[in-house]
Amino acid sequence: MQWDIVIGLEIHVQLATRTKIFSGSSTAYGAEPNTQANAVDLAMPGMLPVPNENAFRYAVMFSLATNAEIGRRSVFERKNYFYPDLPKGYQTTQLAEPIVGPGHIDIDLADGSSKRVRIHHAHLEEDAGKSLHEDYHGMSGIDLNRAGTPLVEVVTEPDMNSAEEAVAFAKKLHSLVTSLGICDGDMSQGSMRFDVNISLKPKGSDELGTRTETKNLNSFRFMEQAIHHEVERQMDILEDGGRIVQETRLYNGDRDESRSMRTKEEANDYRYFPCPDLLPVEIDDAFIEEARASLPELPDERKARFKDQYGLNDYDAGVLSGEAKLAAFFEETVQHGKDAKLAANWIQGEFSARLNAEEKSVADSPISGAQLGALVVRIADNTVSSAGAKKVFEALWTGENEDVDAIIDEKGLKQVSDTGALEAMVDEVLASMPEQVEQYQNEDNPKKRKKMLGGFMGPLMKASKGQGNPKLFNEILVRKLGG
Repeated sequence: MQWDIVIGLEIHVQLATRTKIFSGSSTAYGAEPNTQANAVDLAMPGMLPVPNENAFRYAVMFSLATNAEIGRRSVFERKNYFYPDLPKGYQTTQLAEPIVGPGHIDIDLADGSSKRVRIHHAHLEEDAGKSLHEDYHGMSGIDLNRAGTPLVEVVTEPDMNSAEEAVAFAKKLHSLVTSLGICDGDMSQGSMRFDVNISLKPKGSDELGTRTETKNLNSFRFMEQAIHHEVERQMDILEDGGRIVQETRLYNGDRDESRSMRTKEEANDYRYFPCPDLLPVEIDDAFIEEARASLPELPDERKARFKDQYGLNDYDAGVLSGEAKLAAFFEETVQHGKDAKLAANWIQGEFSARLNAEEKSVADSPISGAQLGALVVRIADNTVSSAGAKKVFEALWTGENEDVDAIIDEKGLKQVSDTGALEAMVDEVLASMPEQVEQYQNEDNPKKRKKMLGGFMGPLMKASKGQGNPKLFNEILVRKLGG
């Protein structure tokens, strides 16, 4: 049987406020456990929460960026459940009247098509603490530093039909919130966490199947793997005549395994009721216009500008405009290096490969855009070959030297472009390879002749100690061989 895959996402986006959503406790990452949770965060008797205005501003900015309705009146409820890292016994969240109403995000797919994914709503809420299971020998530790950290939970419609579409949406959302500056986007530290709802239905059917929810995925790779894993699991069950149980599951990306966490609850299981300590929040026109005025350039706008201003193709512009920090790095590189296409190639190639290999972000790069731009200038003016440029890049990356020209001089990487010197080398090499010269000159097929030129380049680069300009060598060869 063939199946249609139906996917909806719930994404927890940690807001980049300095303090928590209802208290003045710091949200800074890396503090000692339980040093950033005060009496308000723990709902001690007599403590009253005070809403963080910046959290509302960020939520309104998100509404504007996703063409969503803005909840002019938003209300907080208490979602009641017990868990060790939730000392209140409830989570303060929004259900009936959220701050963000229906909106949408358009995604680009690998085949060149685009798709609109609808946002059902997004609501403000507080995060819980964190349970620590390592190094406690059969026990768990509780760190409440995260308790009360402001989140926007984005809930999509079930509009995605493949892992590719779900990951494309997740990446676009990441790009959007980081460009807005409302989230740092560091998924390794829990700044964005994805819950994936998946169901299968017979191909062409209008009736949705029973869904499962796979929780707390913190990377695009794990999300993609988890979707493939769960789709295969559900297919196996259905095709063996079984039925899917509505449940919440956990996925282990290291072992590519999932397990049931609990049967899926409904809203009434949490006994939501309006929070008696928080009044409804009214958003007026002035607040919305202030948020609108603070909107930065968004990814789609930046992509269009990169194509127009720098002459980049659609793919390059999409990659380089997607992440705000990468876009800024690219523009700094072009500012110092002038050649936008060459800068784009190096950033997407050598630079990105090195970041990925060392699991670094652009912010952690030991190379600045100005340094890479200086290297681009020396590649463009033929001071260094591509091979030599990689050696310069390595020296910059490892901190051996911070100056491009100094590295080129110290390592003797300056490319020989003196045509007289290069012609002498070509004459010498051709004189030592009479058989290859004869074969080349007797060959009528242009493609084979072009390939045979490569046989001369090795000896020429050796004769020039790797410093001969390959482009000039090629031109001299063709002229002398009569090609």
